[in-house]
Amino acid sequence: MPKISVEVPEELLADIDDHVGEDGKFVNRSEAIRASIRKTLDVLDDIDSRQGRLDDEQ
Repeated sequence: MPKISVEVPEELLADIDDHVGEDGKFVNRSEAIRASIRKTLDVLDDIDSRQGRLDDEQ
């Protein structure tokens, strides 16, 4: 799996950390960020679909 590096404001990182760990929804920051990216892409796909911007091949 490729690795990337991003700059994240401290407020967002603190928000992510609230959802990571034993009491959180994710085991680590990477998993939380991947889940967020997947969700965002799904939402964008839904918008594109409603706007007729998606190819049928996807």
